[in-house]
Amino acid sequence: MTIHLDKTDRAILKELQQDSSISNLDLSKQIGLSPSACLARTKNLVESGVITGFTTLVDEKKLGMEVTAFVLINLSPLNRDTIAAFLKDISRYPQIQECYSLTGSHDFLLKIVSRNMESYRNFLIDSLMKSSTVSSAVTSMVMGVEKYSTYLPVEEEGL
Repeated sequence: MTIHLDKTDRAILKELQQDSSISNLDLSKQIGLSPSACLARTKNLVESGVITGFTTLVDEKKLGMEVTAFVLINLSPLNRDTIAAFLKDISRYPQIQECYSLTGSHDFLLKIVSRNMESYRNFLIDSLMKSSTVSSAVTSMVMGVEKYSTYLPVEEEGL
């Protein structure tokens, strides 16, 4: 379900995506609304589910996470029970940052971070491949991040 956003809603989203820790007073000044109107608009964006949360982005390299891998997963057999079991299994692992269900020749794509290649290998063998639902895993190692963004374009009128 798409929600219609007016120019003010888009301005709020743009500012909050750039700095979610901005105070309501500063946000209201940036977009030209009174603080109470700005707070009401922001609260409405949260209540309507457009804003799903506020978070802090952490540099994984500064925490010693030197390896990022994208892993294509196939399940066997592929059915609702297997998928549910797989999703339950992977929810226990904080190093799996993202999980996407796919069409095509693979069932899921995982983004996994690890301290080094050895710890990634151990995780893959001792945890991920130990799952009775996983039939295969194909890993692509990240050599460098050329673009990273959590920003969604909100400037267009259709949003």
